[in-house]
Amino acid sequence: MSAALPDIAYDLALLRAPGVGGATFHHLIERFGGARALFESRPGERSGLGLGAATLAYLNQPDWDAVQKDLDWLAGPDHHVLTVSDARYPSLLHETGGAPPLLFVHGDADLLARAQLAIVGSRNPTPQGMQTAAEFAGHLAACGLVITSGLALGIDAAAHRGALKAGGYTVAVVGTGLDRVYPARHKALAHEIAARGALVSEFPIGAPALPDNFPRRNRIISGLSLGTLVVEAAAQSGSLITARLAAEQGREVFAIPGSIHNPLARGCHKLIRDGAKLVETAQDILEELRQDPGELNRPVTGHIDMAITARRLPQGHDVLPGEALKVLECLSFDPASTDILIERSGLTPETVSSMLLVLELHGYVAPAAGGLYSRVTKGNAD
Repeated sequence: MSAALPDIAYDLALLRAPGVGGATFHHLIERFGGARALFESRPGERSGLGLGAATLAYLNQPDWDAVQKDLDWLAGPDHHVLTVSDARYPSLLHETGGAPPLLFVHGDADLLARAQLAIVGSRNPTPQGMQTAAEFAGHLAACGLVITSGLALGIDAAAHRGALKAGGYTVAVVGTGLDRVYPARHKALAHEIAARGALVSEFPIGAPALPDNFPRRNRIISGLSLGTLVVEAAAQSGSLITARLAAEQGREVFAIPGSIHNPLARGCHKLIRDGAKLVETAQDILEELRQDPGELNRPVTGHIDMAITARRLPQGHDVLPGEALKVLECLSFDPASTDILIERSGLTPETVSSMLLVLELHGYVAPAAGGLYSRVTKGNAD
């Protein structure tokens, strides 16, 4: 052990100790006055603390090679490690039970102190769900809220992109070390978030994408945020874990309702039955959050009315065939099969198929799983 090591190296070493979770980490720091003092203490001073044999052995011989990887990463531009004593450690997260002892941050660490709203949902959403998440995220980000999510496929990615497209800020809390991106296809998105927001993890450098990491990640998403908005979620969904954690942390829970025929609406309906605030417009969220002082960083400038959006017919310079308009009028935002559209429109199967292609090329409909189609609002989402 070298006295030349910075204090943060000892925090990083303790983070990697087997059998040391957040509660034990905080207890040891309080007991010894810091991680350096713990590692520099005599073995006899560590007895009677309820530590296991593996933990005690590690305290005698820490994995300094692994810690050096953390320090090498920390030396990179816009790389930060926040301890709970750091003024930049987010106070909302700190006041929750089980706050992570360390936060790795790539990007603007000061964003974590800003008012945040979590947006989460299905990894396999409908096209309308993706659009809704992007629109809500964009509007709320433009009003001054930082949009926080988990970099997952589906709703998470749409929320991040919606905030960035609106010129706002977004935070991605991940379930791996910040030296890797999961899922890999979000590498470009992660780089953009790091440049215009922040990537956050409680896991040290090199930590892989283990299944248990993601429920742990969810408590940070909700803990950083004033509230959590669930856009689409099946009855058994990880997004419901985030919503439950938000409620347990005393934060607001919002849910967007959907069709009773859409299985991805069932999780949201369950949340609403359990007391979540039903959301139809972004203004619903802003009005609820403004009950607490100092949440928003910019004034409210309007709202998205999803009911009006749903009734909007194609506008602009597009000239669509009459049969295409007829098919569009028969198509809601819930996925429907061509057989249903044939029945509703009275058109031939060949005509419906060709008009669906026309509408898809013009951006008014999108294919969904199982050969279904759903309507989207042209030009408002990524």
